Amino acid sequence: MTQEISIQGNTFTLHPSGGILWHEKKMLLIADVHLGKISHFRKHGSAVPFKAVSANFDQLSRVADYYQAQSICFLGDLFHSSLNTEWKLFEKWVRSRKEEILLIAGNHDIISPLKYDSLNINIYSEFQSNVFLLTHLPEEREGFFNFCGHIHPGFRLGGIGRQVLKLSCFFKTENQLILPAFGTFTGNYYLEPKTGDQVFAITKNEVIQVC
Repeated sequence: MTQEISIQGNTFTLHPSGGILWHEKKMLLIADVHLGKISHFRKHGSAVPFKAVSANFDQLSRVADYYQAQSICFLGDLFHSSLNTEWKLFEKWVRSRKEEILLIAGNHDIISPLKYDSLNINIYSEFQSNVFLLTHLPEEREGFFNFCGHIHPGFRLGGIGRQVLKLSCFFKTENQLILPAFGTFTGNYYLEPKTGDQVFAITKNEVIQVC
């Protein structure tokens, strides 16, 4: 189950994967996939099942197939570090897609732009469209609403008997929406909403507004 919201007269649909469809641009926004992170940890001895590698690509395909957007914009940290075996899987995935693919470079995106150029992926430091500003790092800029990643926002839901449920979330303030980390092997930074903020927690199958 998705959640549809309106920002500055535009419509956006929040997906349980952590992706957002921008209807007017027919653009899918995704942040912090951190491809290659699992292979990086496995290389250094961590007992991470290899099937976790395919989970990221399976999830990318599911949300892209669901929305059938014209373009996919990755809001930074598409890859976790330097090249490893997951790049070949990424090449295969890109060549299976018909969407235009854009990358807003994040602090982890250190792979040569030439590698992306060979896949016809354009790289930007930021992307502006009317009143909307797409970045990796959160950005406050007068006159713009900012979509960004980097933070890996999470939210704690309290329950009976001091039970706490920790979930990734979309975190919206007056002029900004921080996307959850899309990658399956990433942590969260738990944010405390202020008056007027909106939090949309995500579970495996739905997006739930919790404040």
